[in-house]
Amino acid sequence: MYADRIVRAARIENFDAAPDPGTGSRPASNPASNPDLDSALAIKDGRILAVGGAELLDRHRGTETDVVEFPGATLTPGLTDAHAHPVWGSMEIGGGLDLGGLDTLERICARVADRIAASPPGAWITGYDLDVNAFDGEPDGEVFQRRFPGVPVSLMTRDAHALVISPAAVELAGLSGAETFDDASEVVVGADGRPTGYVVELQAMRLVFDHYPHVPLPTAAGHVTTQLRALAAGGLTGLHAMDFTDPSEAVYREIERTGDLPLRIRCSPLVPADSRRDTWESVAALQGLAGRRWHVEGVKFMLDGTADNGSAWFEHPDSLGQNRRPLWKDVDGYRTAVRYFTERGIPTATHAIGDRAVRFALDAIEEAGSAGRAPHRIEHVESIPDDLLGRFAELGVVASLQPVHATRMTRADQSDNWSRRIGPERVAHGWRTRDLIDRGAAVALGSDWPIGVGDPRVALADAQLRRPVEQPDARPVQPDQRIDAREAYAAMTRVTAAAAGAADRLGRIAPGYTADLTVFAANPLDLTPEQQAANRVLATFIDGRVLRHDTQETAQ
Repeated sequence: MYADRIVRAARIENFDAAPDPGTGSRPASNPASNPDLDSALAIKDGRILAVGGAELLDRHRGTETDVVEFPGATLTPGLTDAHAHPVWGSMEIGGGLDLGGLDTLERICARVADRIAASPPGAWITGYDLDVNAFDGEPDGEVFQRRFPGVPVSLMTRDAHALVISPAAVELAGLSGAETFDDASEVVVGADGRPTGYVVELQAMRLVFDHYPHVPLPTAAGHVTTQLRALAAGGLTGLHAMDFTDPSEAVYREIERTGDLPLRIRCSPLVPADSRRDTWESVAALQGLAGRRWHVEGVKFMLDGTADNGSAWFEHPDSLGQNRRPLWKDVDGYRTAVRYFTERGIPTATHAIGDRAVRFALDAIEEAGSAGRAPHRIEHVESIPDDLLGRFAELGVVASLQPVHATRMTRADQSDNWSRRIGPERVAHGWRTRDLIDRGAAVALGSDWPIGVGDPRVALADAQLRRPVEQPDARPVQPDQRIDAREAYAAMTRVTAAAAGAADRLGRIAPGYTADLTVFAANPLDLTPEQQAANRVLATFIDGRVLRHDTQETAQ
């Protein structure tokens, strides 16, 4: 059979287990091939027809077969980010103020002042990636009133679970501090009973978002396309979108009206905390909704918030007496919801950061059983005790981790807000990538972009070093949780495919698999983590269609 396209490079790398030291053998992606010699693949109708060497040219090249050559390069399965927020993340970056790397209020205010000077009078000033460590104590918006009286300022914290807003923004949003919510969201008030400007968790934050300026659909689609292309330039061919809020569907359809998405996107809509059956039915009805390169599959729960703002659910309170409650006020409702979706064959992903939240999620999943087509997942798993490690493998639950949160949001000296709040014992049990893998768990890696670094090469290097790859003098955090390059790249290829119930068609280069590929200038397994972070991505393929990245900029 003639191929539509033949892709040739110097090597194909599937990130399989290392050769057995006793026999020298390793699992083969294709029984008829030699994984140490394979350097080419044939593609037909978007799927891999054959894998081999130069002989594929004679066997599968027809008069109309396109031959694409990448001399010296390595072909790998396409990388998939297991946890990201592509639509709201792109819109924040497209229209908001980037506060990344600003660690003092003086620097933050200087950045805000520059945006105010370039904006029309009365314009909302919005931003993201606000470091709460810049505040002396709990964040509040009074500093913006002193510096920028009358200006509506709304800055999203780095963990994306809170806003710090100015008094002008409080007034425009109509916040009083007396608001009540279905979940544990909160408009924080001071001793005088008035809002401080610290707005915690999504239901409360939405009261502010509703007053942001409207973004036209073509503008939103342009922001998303730009950012997805940048993510693809880092080597991604897919991502798991842990939301499907408006305007996600409209944006995806607008992009596909005139072209293709640069990435394959699996969307899991949020089931709001303390929602009821009518909401569950609406979310279940979204399953199967799809475009050419996006589809809705699975659902997401948020069982707790974040440790940084005190809304995570730990067994014991933190140093401020917080981080001791679930986001769901009715946790039995969460358990019932997990069972509802599981009985309908819909896999779940639960945001659970604190050890009590992780334990409760595992218990609920054990009671509900398998969803069938894809495994249940738990997202983040920031700190857990030893006795929970083995339960992931026992129950077949995927641990979806973001080690970049450890390397970029915490410090080895534990002077950061997260570490100060939860204490040294729980810090030592943070982001246990190594321990979970050693206990047989399927560990999928992601970025939580735009909260974490979107470039997968950087994220995977951080996972190996347990420090920011570009900071050689930084002390590693939880250094005993380092993983090697093969494990890291497998966690963004084969494991992410399994996490989506697609292990039979994605995550490998083998006959019958979808032709989603990443082309690296060098084999990542031959490079140090520092070199991996700069390893050029020459192209990506989705369904056998090529997107070249020789001059593309990568995502932040």
